[in-house]
Amino acid sequence: MRHRPPGPLATRPEPPHPHGPAGPRRSRRRPGRLRRFAARWGWRAFAIPLLTVATVLALVDLLGPAAGSPARVGATAGSAAPAAGSPEAAASSTSTAPSTTAPPPAPAEGDAGPSEVPGAPAAGTYVERGAGSVSVVPGSSAVYGTGPLQRFVVEVEDGIGVDGAAFAAAVEATLGDPRSWGSGGRMSFQRVDATDPGAYEFRVSLVSPGSMERYCPGVGTGGYTSCRYGERAVINLARWETAVPDYQGDVATYRQYVVNHEVGHALGNGHQPCPGPGQVAPVMQQQTLGLEGCVKNAWPHP
Repeated sequence: MRHRPPGPLATRPEPPHPHGPAGPRRSRRRPGRLRRFAARWGWRAFAIPLLTVATVLALVDLLGPAAGSPARVGATAGSAAPAAGSPEAAASSTSTAPSTTAPPPAPAEGDAGPSEVPGAPAAGTYVERGAGSVSVVPGSSAVYGTGPLQRFVVEVEDGIGVDGAAFAAAVEATLGDPRSWGSGGRMSFQRVDATDPGAYEFRVSLVSPGSMERYCPGVGTGGYTSCRYGERAVINLARWETAVPDYQGDVATYRQYVVNHEVGHALGNGHQPCPGPGQVAPVMQQQTLGLEGCVKNAWPHP
């Protein structure tokens, strides 16, 4: 037995409770960031994300249709405008129709709209409408002149009864003349019959009046004038055979003029006016429609 000290028994005081005399208390959690943000900003805490979402939706609605807007679709459609004379035309032994897949490198140029066509000269012996397809005249030439080389292909519409070799020889003689565009070493010319891409710079095509709108669509030749469309200098068969009234039957000179004029367009030259009564007409004047007081002229450098 343990020895107890004398005196009354007393209870041993309990050690202080870790939570104090009031007993245990619940621990308080610290408010989260979202609650603190809401407590700090009030109603603005909800307005800011709503405004952000609304702004994003507005931008999507504004920018979304731009790719398919009518203006852009129209530009795309315009860039696919058909053109005559694509490099994919057939080789010299085959007949081809004008291509309708590639746009012309520059706006088409003709001498008149139907309402501006003067009275036709006396009818010649030519076919009004050929087959619609053209064939490359086979053969090539030497280089005429000096300077940067311009290679060209000669074509004749099928079914018009024209000797292709004779037409090609006339075109060669005109472009190879020292009074033509190569005068003074400005450029040189060579006829080729290869139609691969990059094998030539332009074509000279003889086409019947009834097929002019096929090879010069939208130009408005009225079946009377010649034109340049895309890479083609298109010569109207009716003008080749009969010339125009102001040339008074001088068909040979008019042929030189019309070749130089339309090839001039293919080389990038625009129309020029008559400089004054009695003066020599520029070859890029629209002499087919009238001389306007000038003297006829077939050459760029007479």
